[in-house]
Amino acid sequence: MEIEEITYKINGCAMKVHNTLGNGFQEVIYQRCLAIELSKAGLTFGREIEQTIFYEDIEVGKRRADFIVENIVVVEVKAVINLENVHLAQAKNYVVAYKFPIGLLINFGSTSLQFKKVYNNNLKYT
Repeated sequence: MEIEEITYKINGCAMKVHNTLGNGFQEVIYQRCLAIELSKAGLTFGREIEQTIFYEDIEVGKRRADFIVENIVVVEVKAVINLENVHLAQAKNYVVAYKFPIGLLINFGSTSLQFKKVYNNNLKYT
């Protein structure tokens, strides 16, 4: 499956969750519902997969992205009124630090679903 098809399916799953629940729930509720929809869509994923962060080849800590989908897309879920630059920076940092080609930042907290694609400029994707 190509990366654009994967991100399209993820966005469709997120839209289904947002259309069903609306906004106003905690992030963890949206994560659980998105996991259900990703499974129904036939996508393989891991949730809260711990990733090691390196600085100059030295381990400096660990972080958990909300989802790793098809071993190629990092998905970060938010439930805030509006996405801010800090959220975008976090998603971008995850994509680069985890060495994935692309990530999705999805916000369920707004009255309309918000999502942004972030790219790792150090990697090519197809």
